[in-house]
Amino acid sequence: MSDQQAAEQPARVESDRRFGRHVKSCRRARGLTQEALAERSQLSPDTIRRLERGTFSPSLDALRKLCMGLQMQLSALFDSFDLGEREAARELGDALAGVTPEVQEALFQLVAVLRRQRGDD
Repeated sequence: MSDQQAAEQPARVESDRRFGRHVKSCRRARGLTQEALAERSQLSPDTIRRLERGTFSPSLDALRKLCMGLQMQLSALFDSFDLGEREAARELGDALAGVTPEVQEALFQLVAVLRRQRGDD
């Protein structure tokens, strides 16, 4: 593994986890169990579990099957995932708008420290 790949690994793991949480949210919004989604999408229940935990990076074929089970377009799955991230960023911006510049600066410094601890820099 190259240094660049090693540096990108934590971000990829976190992205896989966020995507897994998104899939879980889509499944629950449709009132489906993991087993029901697996059956509808012609994937194994273990595949659904691993995907939702973020320990499985699905192929395009698996994503298409997943979307068939969720009864949604593949583009809609990614659009709603992206929208969720933008919504979180907007909410954070709204929260920061209500505090003093001094508190904002302290929060930015805190985020910088946390990112360094996680190795995001």
